[in-house]
Amino acid sequence: MEDNILKLASPSGEVVEFIQIATIFINRSKYLIVQPVKPIDGMAEDEALVYKVIMVGKNKAKYDLILDDDILDKVFIEYNKLIDEAEGE
Repeated sequence: MEDNILKLASPSGEVVEFIQIATIFINRSKYLIVQPVKPIDGMAEDEALVYKVIMVGKNKAKYDLILDDDILDKVFIEYNKLIDEAEGE
């Protein structure tokens, strides 16, 4: 489980730990679906966030929080397809 933990800094500099739920690829872009390890104020327990992974160096990545509803819909459509495949549907 330790491999699925991602630490990201908030705009205020606070480091927040997330559990990586899934990695989704759409049109050569990589997205991560994550949930906080500890509850975050204003966020439901079953709610997830989506970050786009942008490579900024050979082994360094930048994570941008996705707020665009169209992209979020596409990411979760792909995620649901993965879940259906895993369940044999």
